[in-house]
Amino acid sequence: MTEFGFGWLTPVLSYVMACVGAALGLRCMVRALATTGRSRRNWLINGAVAIGTGIWTMHFIAMLGFHVTGTDVRYDVPLTVLSLVVAIVVVGIGVFAVGYSRSKVLAVLVGGLISGVGVAAMHYVGMAAMRLSGMVSYAPGVVTLSVVIAVAAATAALWATLNIRGSLAAFGASLVMGVAVSAMHYTGMAAVSVHLHDVDVPVVGASPMQFIFPLTVLLGSYLFLTSAFVAISPNASRKPDSADAGEASENPAEPTAGRI
Repeated sequence: MTEFGFGWLTPVLSYVMACVGAALGLRCMVRALATTGRSRRNWLINGAVAIGTGIWTMHFIAMLGFHVTGTDVRYDVPLTVLSLVVAIVVVGIGVFAVGYSRSKVLAVLVGGLISGVGVAAMHYVGMAAMRLSGMVSYAPGVVTLSVVIAVAAATAALWATLNIRGSLAAFGASLVMGVAVSAMHYTGMAAVSVHLHDVDVPVVGASPMQFIFPLTVLLGSYLFLTSAFVAISPNASRKPDSADAGEASENPAEPTAGRI
């Protein structure tokens, strides 16, 4: 059993995707906290989708390198899609808690706990979708450690949304968050043991190249394209200022109108 079926390609690429998702989600959260109303809600949704998609893509790119000698590895399609939905929904709970809660400290702690447990749930739902000719078991202590890492990573991500503003700081935070997400994944995989069946049992399900690879490419493209769009879009917090400046330049005498 190995996580490095393609060498270091899948660990490095999965880490990059985790960083891209974290950076995009962080940027969306900064935009959300600078706005109100529908605009805030839309940015929060985008942030949840970005972070959740980045975590899910990281997990399954890493799983492309998971090989077990003596059996094929397949995936149950509905359960795999469910793991993506779980990732986005639970991250969304944490993101909206930070976006709308009056107590930011409480929001980060509660949102980090919920999101972290949800991210761990995404990982293990994704693992439950795996099909092979054998039994998969887990070491409870290592599983617990992976959940703790997931909670710490989610809490750090939510804290960063409230405290990171500069581009350089945001870039550094996304690198750290990528490390945390990757650490959670590989810690969870360290808990895995596979016991093969004595007889050759056909493995039912979609192969990684039939389903996982095309989906990760699609979601990865979404993350990169959305990142480019957010990077070039104007900062929402500056729009009122520029609008006011435009009105003032068009009506320079207006402020003195009516004065005696």
